[in-house]
Amino acid sequence: MGGTPAPDPDENRRQVLYWRLLARLFDPEEQASLESASLAVVEDVGLPSALLDPQASVDSVVQRHPELAAEFDGLMTPEPDEDGARDRAAEVRRAALASKVLLNVFASGSGTVTAEQLARWQSDAGWLERALGCRPGELRGGGNRAGGGQGAGPTGTGFGGPAPDLSRLIPGIGPELGSIEAGLVKRMHLREVLADPALASRLTPSMSLIEQLLRDKNNLSGVALANAKALIRRYVDEVTEVLRTQVEKATVGELDRSVPPKRVYRNLDLDRTIWKNLTNWDPEEERLYVDRLYYRHTSRKTTPQRLIVVVDQSGSMVDSMVNCTILASIFAGLPKVDVHLIAYDTQALDLTPWAHDPFETLLRTKLGGGTDGTVAMALAQPKIAEPRNTVVVWISDFYEWRTDELFESMAAVHRSGAKFIPVGSVTSSGRGSVNPWFREKFKDLGTPVISGHIKKLVHELKTFLT
Repeated sequence: MGGTPAPDPDENRRQVLYWRLLARLFDPEEQASLESASLAVVEDVGLPSALLDPQASVDSVVQRHPELAAEFDGLMTPEPDEDGARDRAAEVRRAALASKVLLNVFASGSGTVTAEQLARWQSDAGWLERALGCRPGELRGGGNRAGGGQGAGPTGTGFGGPAPDLSRLIPGIGPELGSIEAGLVKRMHLREVLADPALASRLTPSMSLIEQLLRDKNNLSGVALANAKALIRRYVDEVTEVLRTQVEKATVGELDRSVPPKRVYRNLDLDRTIWKNLTNWDPEEERLYVDRLYYRHTSRKTTPQRLIVVVDQSGSMVDSMVNCTILASIFAGLPKVDVHLIAYDTQALDLTPWAHDPFETLLRTKLGGGTDGTVAMALAQPKIAEPRNTVVVWISDFYEWRTDELFESMAAVHRSGAKFIPVGSVTSSGRGSVNPWFREKFKDLGTPVISGHIKKLVHELKTFLT
């Protein structure tokens, strides 16, 4: 007769940790029985009790126990065992570590937030991103902003299986982290923090923080304004460095063999020169006589192009405004690319004179307001002098006031021979809402809306620039 299988002690330990995780996420008050049971579990598997301290950041835990850093990296993207076996004791450790980072990030509390608390949350969010197999700041569009981190591994089975594997949920976690961070920034007395250089120095620039600074910049002065500008400059420089690398990889043209190679030493093709002159080898003198030198072609095909970037600067498009302003400045620095930048809400602003400097451009934007793309089209159309040599990138959620009139003018640009690229969002997370009416209209026109990661726009522009 088969009896009831004995309970697995490691399964019970893991369930205790997960019940505590859920309890603390929905109620900040401690449940004494869960806390004491979790403490016993953590100590039993050789982990520090600081993992259960809600006031301890992951950084502080790792500083005191540096051997745990490697366990946090890729924590939620486990590789399956080849033989299908599960190390249940190891899963208990992973459950404890995962609970720590999840609670620190998603149980963000309430009330006023200090600069130190925001910095701590940003650091903990960075550890969560590392646990998901991404770089810190990647999912939120901050820090090391390369975008598109990938995690692999089987989906966790909750209480009855391994510790949570959230890798498949990355597209949704990024926006959620950004939303939590934005809430923390709004709960912080930002003007007071900026007025104190010591407090301001603790801030880490992020999209949420930059958005708040851009919205409030006209109310800042003196030291506070200087600190705000310094934070914006830091963010712009960090994002620019990453995007410039992406653009440079995508904009290398084909070799132009119609242009004779320059006969200089750095272009000398030594291997080809030796190969072509092997018939001149003198075995007695052991010397190769060279009749002709061969050089590499280095000239690449480039065509003078005009890039017109139109960006909706209404409240819902802040992330796109920041990213596209930086992207436009990078293209403006490329040879033979003529960049024009227009921002609009119910009024349009030609930012072309500052397109090469995203910092100055952002300081001239006025975020928020309604949306009327016809005023931006009135500025953009006269700039299309040679349609076949022009691309118009229009970034918006396309929730417009005069929909029919705007779409007809966009269709006219497309029919003229210019390349028209409608973009629903240019963000690091890839989240964005697009007016369904415009989405269908663009699809029928043969110019479907690009909506997603900023890399998609860079890829689309590759054919334009080469």
